[in-house]
Amino acid sequence: MDAVRVALLREVLAGTEWLGSTRRFAGVLRGSVVAHGGGLLLVGTPEYEPWHLAAHLVDEASWSGTPELAPTLVRHDARPSDPAHLAVGPGRLGAARRGETLLVVAPVPASEPAPLLERVHDARRAGVTVLALGSGDGDLATMAHETLAVPEGAELDLDTVQHLVSAAAGENGSSPRARRRFRDRLSRLAETLTAPPPAPW
Repeated sequence: MDAVRVALLREVLAGTEWLGSTRRFAGVLRGSVVAHGGGLLLVGTPEYEPWHLAAHLVDEASWSGTPELAPTLVRHDARPSDPAHLAVGPGRLGAARRGETLLVVAPVPASEPAPLLERVHDARRAGVTVLALGSGDGDLATMAHETLAVPEGAELDLDTVQHLVSAAAGENGSSPRARRRFRDRLSRLAETLTAPPPAPW
């Protein structure tokens, strides 16, 4: 890995709390799914579905030997004819029960429709651990047990923070192998963030 690119990412994160914040949030996520063993539900908003976060968590679940991290992606426009892993609709939130963890990704408060908030509220009342990743404002942040705020104008965008969260969630305790894997993930992320734009041809 190009050391310059790693240094650039570290420079971007220097003086901020992003590494610590994403690790803390990921620790809560991992701790919840491991301790309760009830599974992880992942949902976005009608305008924003966290496809990449779902894929990265599946990878991390495999690499870390923590199958509980592999989420069930809940989609607002799921249809019965979709492949099984894409056919889970919002009704699944109503069936969520104690021991399950719900991670909600909402970029801005305005994207939190009332039906989604009602389902999240009902899930929390049923004993589900609710985590929120987004602006840090609005009703969702109020009802979540743990929130990682990515406000507009932050040093990192929501997609980058999701990369950091998924990589940190896959850390297996504090073993040297886990730390190496986390550094490798950061290196790949640095490469993505600092790569020159593609040629116009």
